[in-house]
Amino acid sequence: MKTKRNILTVTRLNRLRAQGYSCESNAQLSEMAFGIRFAYRSCVIVLLVATATQSTAVFSVMLGIAFLGIVLPNHPFDYVYNYALRHWMKKPKLPERSKQLKFACVIATTWLASIVYLMSTMHITVALLLAGTLTFVAVLTSTIDLCVPSLIYNALFSNKGVTPIKIQ
Repeated sequence: MKTKRNILTVTRLNRLRAQGYSCESNAQLSEMAFGIRFAYRSCVIVLLVATATQSTAVFSVMLGIAFLGIVLPNHPFDYVYNYALRHWMKKPKLPERSKQLKFACVIATTWLASIVYLMSTMHITVALLLAGTLTFVAVLTSTIDLCVPSLIYNALFSNKGVTPIKIQ
């Protein structure tokens, strides 16, 4: 018996399109939704641990992960998903990261470098405020697919913006 595919709402599909997923069909995007959010959710967990422990070392690890998200074709947590979890979950492989998502990693790297600097110079309160704000931005992406850095990228560098879609 064929099971009905769960298609994401138009709003969520549009938010994923804003992140640079423009070649995938609505059904493909819906299938990849968990995988797309996996890296963000993993980052939120690391950020929460770093913030709760006020650990410069954990923030530094997160800084390295964000930097690798810029220079590698995929985010480091995408590799965990693509080469381990997706097989177990029987889900499609995630494509390489878009320019929008690379830009998000540039912002995160800069933000995390600021946090590490502030933590190491004993400006703990300001560092924790920045960490809380960064965590909030990551939570938006990991829960409702609203990626603020992608919106900034599209506003600054996109000639035509992101075209809203309709359910196919």
